[in-house]
Amino acid sequence: MPADAWDCHMHVTSPHYPLAANAAYKPTLHDIGHAMSFEKAIRISNIVLVQPSIYGTDNSCLLDALKAVGPRHGRGVVEIDPETIDQTTLSEWHEIGVRGVRLNLKSTNVEFTESSLKDMLERYAKVVKPLNWVLELFIGMENIPMLERISSGLGVRLCIAHFGAPKLPPMDKRAQYFDPYNLAGFQSLVNMLERGDTWIKFSAAYRFDEDDEMRGIEAVARELLKKAGDRIVFATDWPHTRFDGLDIQPFMKKCLQWTGESGLTVKVFVSNAKDLWDVTE
Repeated sequence: MPADAWDCHMHVTSPHYPLAANAAYKPTLHDIGHAMSFEKAIRISNIVLVQPSIYGTDNSCLLDALKAVGPRHGRGVVEIDPETIDQTTLSEWHEIGVRGVRLNLKSTNVEFTESSLKDMLERYAKVVKPLNWVLELFIGMENIPMLERISSGLGVRLCIAHFGAPKLPPMDKRAQYFDPYNLAGFQSLVNMLERGDTWIKFSAAYRFDEDDEMRGIEAVARELLKKAGDRIVFATDWPHTRFDGLDIQPFMKKCLQWTGESGLTVKVFVSNAKDLWDVTE
């Protein structure tokens, strides 16, 4: 693990904070103490806390954890209602390390059209643009072509979570050589990355690739490293909600292997994260 590495997508959860009415599951205790013990074990000291959807727009759990970590080693990505949030609150959050807003359109099964997605993104972009925050999207890769068409005029940086959530073909239907360009939306993802205003997270491969060797996601990762090595960041997705007990180290070793062979380890684990999350110290 390179020195000063960042884990760019992880969560803290606790049953002591109120859940959103539509929460998909009840969390167990994974507080900031547990989180930092995990990060120490994998030799990472810098984290980006991402709001779990189970808490909706009540970011209390995340903000309390972020205050405990401090802005030198921590950043936060919150969920908001763009119609009710005020700039004073956003500025206060900025001081403690918040640098982004999340839209989870994938695991929450949000239904949208190209027109409604455009309207949604424009409302969020208007709020985060004054602070130069990141707009983070968890969205299925099959929907990225419409995202490509409507996002270039937003004037904010985008970050796509979890490899873009690709729909990989079943293992028994994969050719020995797997071409990621056969995936719906992959070319649009590459186009957005090459455009220069979009980043992607190497994270949560286990949510999309049932292959223990991760050969499907490896084909995706290697092509993305060729096309946009300076706009990729690494993340563990700890505590792997709904995948309790997962061993993340095989995925980490794969990422270190892929980035090492590409000469991009320090970029993906360190410098890209500092660029994306506005880390100047």
